[in-house]
Amino acid sequence: MRLVLGVDSSTQSTKVEVRDADSGRLVTSGRAPHPVSAPPRSEQDPAAWWTAFEAAYAEAGAPAIDAVAVAGQQHGMVVLDRRDRVLRPAKLWNDTESTPQATALVERLGPHAWAAACGSVPVASFTVTKLAWLRQHEPDVFAAVRRVLLPHDWLTLGLTGELVTDRGDASGTGYWSPVDGRWRPDLLALVDDDVDWSSRLPRVAGPHDVVGKWKKARVAPGTGDNMAAALGLGLEPGDVAISLGTSGTVFSVDERPVGDPSGAVAGFADATGRFLPLVCTLNATRVIDTFARLLGVDLGGFDRLALAAPAGAGGLVLLPYLDGERTPNRPDAVGVLAGLRADVTPAQVARAAIEGVVCGLLDGLDALARAGAQVEGGRLTLVGGGARSAAFRTVVASLAGRSLTVPGPDEVVASGACVQAAAVLHECPPEQVAVAWGLGRGRVVDPDVGTDAAEVRARYAQRRDAEGEQQ
Repeated sequence: MRLVLGVDSSTQSTKVEVRDADSGRLVTSGRAPHPVSAPPRSEQDPAAWWTAFEAAYAEAGAPAIDAVAVAGQQHGMVVLDRRDRVLRPAKLWNDTESTPQATALVERLGPHAWAAACGSVPVASFTVTKLAWLRQHEPDVFAAVRRVLLPHDWLTLGLTGELVTDRGDASGTGYWSPVDGRWRPDLLALVDDDVDWSSRLPRVAGPHDVVGKWKKARVAPGTGDNMAAALGLGLEPGDVAISLGTSGTVFSVDERPVGDPSGAVAGFADATGRFLPLVCTLNATRVIDTFARLLGVDLGGFDRLALAAPAGAGGLVLLPYLDGERTPNRPDAVGVLAGLRADVTPAQVARAAIEGVVCGLLDGLDALARAGAQVEGGRLTLVGGGARSAAFRTVVASLAGRSLTVPGPDEVVASGACVQAAAVLHECPPEQVAVAWGLGRGRVVDPDVGTDAAEVRARYAQRRDAEGEQQ
């Protein structure tokens, strides 16, 4: 039996899965935590990712593997010197310190030109804005930079010694074009036009290229976490995935590139040669962790409270912008709980927290449709840590007004990395492996017919817009 290893290096931890390369059957798994980080300065030492990878792999206790792929949190900035040593802690996707630089970059080129050039309008999450921050705030470090990598690139470098990335993760930098399939050093020239940026960027490998060896295993290009999740779910055009983790994402797979000058939709590439339009919110399960702490209950107790309250939470509305927000682009925003009355109950507060997170993500689904992404006719799938919550499952299905597929307990990002690893082993397209493995199946949750989804979402939208006018 040939085995593949899939690595998910996320914000909070590293998860690994080992699967049978032919059947996709899960053989073993492991996980290890990362240091805690939070906006506005959210940074981690890349060495901690490698330590976590080694610990997770050791916990899995896997026998010899034949191929490996790494999926990593998107956007993070890893800068190396001329000897490929890390110069400073990596700025993560949810670091919002580069908000002023993002604003300045968009103003210089204009949102329509940015969307046409790289598929997205940069916000503080994007690597290009973090480089601009570095130049302004740490000029000595910036002057020493000779390589700019993403988190998954750095881990692949550790495995192979090769400076390489893939089109999916590259498309989240703000300086790679999904349409043209190439780096855009002219966009980096807006950060500093005296730097030879082309020499500082990794090679972009094809979806099923072998980029090196680790021990005796073939190493796949790896990709971003959302692109790997799409592989782990076997997404096809028309399917939509909602992921509830530290951040919330809603994304689909499309045969055509999508560009959105409003900035709501990031027009990413995927890990197969297709495209992955995506909307991301900064606030998802951390909101639930916070309100569970405030209510003095564990997550199971919080779930039961939320399910005990009726849809609409008795008029309570939460804008869940506890860490600022990316969509809508309000990095300095704070959370708002509106509609409080003297008879408010803990159950209503819990329900409002769930509904606030879900309404923000369904706004993202609407934005995908407006941008022309193909989001009808297929499955609606819920994944991530939040998918374990019965309250989240019920509210997503009911407010979306669609049946919802909830896959099993597998880590879909690590599963997607396994798919990519198997593709380099079998020398075939990764989407072919995903279909053969039958990924993305799960139980179906139907919407609650008694929920007035339009009323709940309209109340949320009214509060969202009112707060936006005050900023």
